Amino acid sequence: MDRLSIHGGGPLNGVIPISGAKNSALKLMAAALLCDQPLQLSSMPNLADTRFMARLLEQLGVRVDWPAGSSVCRLDAETISSTIAPYDLVRKMRATFNVLGPLLARIGHATVSLPGGCAIGARPVDLHLKAFEAMGADIVIEQGYVKAAALRGLKGAHILFPFVSVGATEHAMLAAVLADGETVLENAACEPEIADLAFCLNSVGARITGAGTPIIRIQGVSRLGGGRYDVIPDRIEAGTYAIAAAAAGGEVLLEGARGEDLVSLIDHLRLAGVRVVAEERGLRVSRADGPIHAVDVDTAPHPGFPTDLQAQFMALMTIADGTSLIRENIFENRFMHAPELNRLGADITVRGREATVRGVRQLKGAQVMATDLRASVSLVIAALAAEGETMVNRVYHLDRGFERLEEKLGRCGARITRLSGSI
Repeated sequence: MDRLSIHGGGPLNGVIPISGAKNSALKLMAAALLCDQPLQLSSMPNLADTRFMARLLEQLGVRVDWPAGSSVCRLDAETISSTIAPYDLVRKMRATFNVLGPLLARIGHATVSLPGGCAIGARPVDLHLKAFEAMGADIVIEQGYVKAAALRGLKGAHILFPFVSVGATEHAMLAAVLADGETVLENAACEPEIADLAFCLNSVGARITGAGTPIIRIQGVSRLGGGRYDVIPDRIEAGTYAIAAAAAGGEVLLEGARGEDLVSLIDHLRLAGVRVVAEERGLRVSRADGPIHAVDVDTAPHPGFPTDLQAQFMALMTIADGTSLIRENIFENRFMHAPELNRLGADITVRGREATVRGVRQLKGAQVMATDLRASVSLVIAALAAEGETMVNRVYHLDRGFERLEEKLGRCGARITRLSGSI
């Protein structure tokens, strides 16, 4: 496995282009299964996860034209040759489960393995399946597979989610666009990626209103055509590099970043003493004079503080002046990065869903191990601020969600090198 060698202590200065949003791109790729004409996606991030999704779509009969290194992906699902998504292609990445809804809506049946993904706690799919059942699908779970059928087509339904779920909201939308009648999703997730999926689906013939609010209405249509669509910038990548600039010092322009997608993070960064300015080209981030101030964080559904930026912000708080309390309210078991940050000299105590972070004057380089995608990049951030060399092992997690990370940071002055193999 590859690892990263990072020599910290230097500032970041320069421009970091923000890639297309991974969390949006994966669902847009699944949406291609609903289209009987080609769907061309631009600003596609070249990641292990998106390439893996392309492999699964090919397994289902989708013709994928996505040259290596290109940010344009053309998906032609005119003919679906298989409605089975096997265990080997679903267990490695949770988002692949989202082919179930489109296959069910368009073909009338599907068999999809229960999903896998990062080890950040139980992330059940019961809300997804209950939504499909409300639309008239018959569902059986056998030997780790979901077998779903709606041979007479899905029907519009009123679906009240008991709690906010991004995945269930997106998946229900993907199924409802071809259902007969109106579907209403209440207590829906409001993340920018939800609106992006709706905009894309509407561009190829869907009729969705209210995406980005707690109530989404979907008027079913008989078919979806094709078209072209640009993936939104990745707010998690942008937020990650904003936090990296704050931790390392210096000044970075996050090209393409959208401040409206990162309001909560920007508020927290400013409270911590970081300067964030919205410009025509993106967001400019710089460390203000003086130390980083301790700031408490409670993760929450959008527009609250994103759980996908919790680990990164914790890394920043390790060098803050004072003590911060971080509460993780979305996923359990999402503090696995804390012991690794402590190996760098941080002072973090975890009790259940709360982590107390007592800022230290200086982190010191050490050997650390990545445990999941966001935890991985939190270690990179801490390493940039640490004295000496840090070796981050098992960085394949990073490749799932960050495109050309070493190159982007390296161009801003980071001393970061990828090494093959592990110790």
